[in-house]
Amino acid sequence: MAEVRTATQFSVFLVNKPGVLAQVTRALAEAKLNIVALTLVDSQEHGVLRMVLENPDGARQVLKKLNLPMTETEVACLDLSNHPGALADVATLLGENHININYAYVTSGAPGGRTTGVFKVADLNKAQHVLKKSGAKHKEPSLRRPAGRR
Repeated sequence: MAEVRTATQFSVFLVNKPGVLAQVTRALAEAKLNIVALTLVDSQEHGVLRMVLENPDGARQVLKKLNLPMTETEVACLDLSNHPGALADVATLLGENHININYAYVTSGAPGGRTTGVFKVADLNKAQHVLKKSGAKHKEPSLRRPAGRR
């Protein structure tokens, strides 16, 4: 069965000015909180920092002390092989099962290594079921395209 896990994603709204991202990441580092994955999207007025951390309770405490607007969302996380098509395989599987991906981001891994995919989906329970049923493995996902579909 697949190692599909849910995780708490923090969306922190940052003023779009120098040093704000450094302030957040420094506070997390000083608390020895490891970031699993993150993405930062900007607009003219603010940026939205979305991140998953190994210790959500610790992250919540640190982020509250910074007094920045923040929301929490449950997301699906799974380990992917770091090779061409790994993300496409997951997106195809979810799409074929009528599960909408609102947004996704992945970590960067060493060539041939592992990476983590973070997926905000419309139906988290269904996505977990589909991904587990696909036979994906924690260490070596079998979400490969069938022969002839490459």
